[in-house]
Amino acid sequence: MTFLDSTNGDSLTASLQFKDGKPDSITWNVLVGGKQVVEDKWPVPVGTATKDLTLRAQMSAVGVNLLLESSGKSVLVGYSDFSKHFDLRERKRIQRMDFGVRTDLKAGAQVLLTGTSSCLSPGSGQADIRAITDEEGAPLLDDGRLWFTITVRGRALPHPLQGVFSLNPSVFDLRFEGIIVFDMDDGLLRNDLASHLFRDSKSGEWRGWTTGFSALGGAGKAEEKTILAVTSVRDPRRGFSIMKARPIGLDGAHEDPHGVYDKEAGKWRLLLCEHGKKYRAGIWESDHWDRGFTRLAGPVEMDSTGTMIQKFGNKRFALFGSADRKIYIRSYPNLEPAGELKVDLPPWNENHGGRIWPNVIPLPEGYPAPYIALMMDRVNFPGMPKPNWTYGALYLYHGHPAKP
Repeated sequence: MTFLDSTNGDSLTASLQFKDGKPDSITWNVLVGGKQVVEDKWPVPVGTATKDLTLRAQMSAVGVNLLLESSGKSVLVGYSDFSKHFDLRERKRIQRMDFGVRTDLKAGAQVLLTGTSSCLSPGSGQADIRAITDEEGAPLLDDGRLWFTITVRGRALPHPLQGVFSLNPSVFDLRFEGIIVFDMDDGLLRNDLASHLFRDSKSGEWRGWTTGFSALGGAGKAEEKTILAVTSVRDPRRGFSIMKARPIGLDGAHEDPHGVYDKEAGKWRLLLCEHGKKYRAGIWESDHWDRGFTRLAGPVEMDSTGTMIQKFGNKRFALFGSADRKIYIRSYPNLEPAGELKVDLPPWNENHGGRIWPNVIPLPEGYPAPYIALMMDRVNFPGMPKPNWTYGALYLYHGHPAKP
């Protein structure tokens, strides 16, 4: 399988090599200006079937994972990064790239290809789960489904992309709906993530905030991760979508923004994980959704991740996960201690980290429970080398108010 620049001969090629009629190795080759700059080779896993094989080149923004599927099981065979040679996130380069399949056979040899495809995929794992809402933080229940931004992971931090999924909250039928990339008017389609999107009821626009993780994957570019405001006139929930993005003006490599418009206060409130010696939850506010934020409360004292503002009844609270293997509940907007979320069979244990995202969602009457929580664990893809932040099995919880 070859990804080829139609103008200058730059290419990326994944190949399955055979020897004596049996699959022998997988190779990965990168050419720049017709000159080979990467030549990697990995043996096919022992016991691989000789028929009905599927070679998968999972492209992850700045790198690739190479998997071989046989007998219904996908095995990671190899991996490589190519951003130091060229950046496939460049708009102009993407427009020049062609995808194709070829064979290189000896006289009298033959191979049967039953099909080939290029498609969007949900990655090697999923993480950073967050409901898409209205501007006041109420989750969108559209066509009988809740909608989520969920990061589709690749391998390490330069590789993920922002995915969109949907779920019928009465059953566990999570469905991959699309991919969102972000345009900062610099020629790149960026793989930023850990987003919170909302549909603005007045303008009809889709807006929100994301974390500028694409800064970690640039080809020789010195960039800093920051919180970005994002917007789109088109509904970005299905297919391949591009949202405009720009910094909101907060200095620091902060993460996990979750915002609401507080009508009583007449302010936009943004809860995020502030970067320091560790990530800690803090609330910022502004008269505008996309700029001018100043500190309101925090940061809290403990490690924090997956910050969210949620209503229980008519009262808002701030929630976040932690390396403490707890889900903390704090008052809104002052971040005073208010308890912990009790979770039966939580998505962590003594061997795997507890920095999960709460993602608790209220439901209207008629559903099996008044609340659900869609969470992920931090178990990485089998055989993936470090650094590896693929995560995660997914868990659906039903929530009920604790009896006094």
